[in-house]
Amino acid sequence: MVGNLNNKTCVPCQGGINPLSSNEAKEYKKQIPKWDLVEKSSKLKREFKFDDFKHSLKFIECVGVIAEEEGHHPDIEFGWGYARIHIYTHEIDGLHENDFILASKIDLINY
Repeated sequence: MVGNLNNKTCVPCQGGINPLSSNEAKEYKKQIPKWDLVEKSSKLKREFKFDDFKHSLKFIECVGVIAEEEGHHPDIEFGWGYARIHIYTHEIDGLHENDFILASKIDLINY
């Protein structure tokens, strides 16, 4: 059962498990509708828009704090007026519940 992702905490993934199936990923995605499933449902992606570089950087700093708290780190691209976040679990080269937890917490950032 998916449950409320905002109330969960990422748990270390040591590998040796299968990534979520496409159907499982689609079920989790219902809680993070602004994110896209990409690369055959093996990664999450979202683009954020800002008015300037300063706000992009501030947002990324907030993402960094959350990532450190959760022990789960996204791939980030950012520049003037934008930030792109890609999330997947490197150990299993696909999606895990942790990815959806992190995405849901990033969605809580007030930007």
